[in-house]
Amino acid sequence: MKRILLLLILPSFIFSCTTVPGIGRSQFAPIPAGQMLSMSIDQYAKVIKTAKISKDQKTTAMVRRVGQKIATAVEDLLREEGVTMDFEWEFNLIDDNKQANAWCMPGGKIAVYTGILKYTVDETGLAVVMGHEVAHAVARHGNERMTRALGISLVGMGLGIALDGNQHAGIFLAAFGAGANFGIQMPFGRSQESEADRLGLLLMARAGYNPEKAVDFWGRMSAGSKNTTPEFLSTHPSHETRITDLEKYMPDALLYYFPKLRAPSITPYE
Repeated sequence: MKRILLLLILPSFIFSCTTVPGIGRSQFAPIPAGQMLSMSIDQYAKVIKTAKISKDQKTTAMVRRVGQKIATAVEDLLREEGVTMDFEWEFNLIDDNKQANAWCMPGGKIAVYTGILKYTVDETGLAVVMGHEVAHAVARHGNERMTRALGISLVGMGLGIALDGNQHAGIFLAAFGAGANFGIQMPFGRSQESEADRLGLLLMARAGYNPEKAVDFWGRMSAGSKNTTPEFLSTHPSHETRITDLEKYMPDALLYYFPKLRAPSITPYE
């Protein structure tokens, strides 16, 4: 049965190579965008239906204003690079002070939790968060994660077939699972977070927000964090690593925040 299932799944794992907009990294993301969008719309609707949507009109308006500016920056970037992606933008503020969080599903469905607002402080701080979350969607990170998970499952299934009847099969497969988690999934998660930081910085700058404020935001997050998990055991880089990387990415982002820096110093005669 395992052999039959493996043979059925493998042909559908078709190679599809794309490039991350704004970054240029080649990526393997074979799951159809339409399928990802459909799944996202369904899941987002379920969350919004059960969540407590904020009635704070002023803050909700800020979330939607920042979101729309980031969305426009995304569309400008995609247009410049000749990339077509389907987005059905939606921005909601969820009243939950216990969650210092925000997320963006593939397709541009975004939720911000009120618990993150004590760290964002102002509109620019919120642009740091929303730019980062939207960057995950633009970079198709959800597609990549599903692809990786499928690939690991297929390898694990293949090992199960190869070791069928082996008395040490259980131990070996358990070791493979741990190795895949710490050796593939967690480092991959950290690299995605770093890429979202970089692309998010460019998006907020394109949207008219000072990217230098991203360092201040992560400094506040670091000061308020209770997480002591070592970086190598986490899917996220440490706050210190994030700040160091943001400072490295800053010059490129500032070129978009100050467009005149990108203009030629000498204007040719007509």
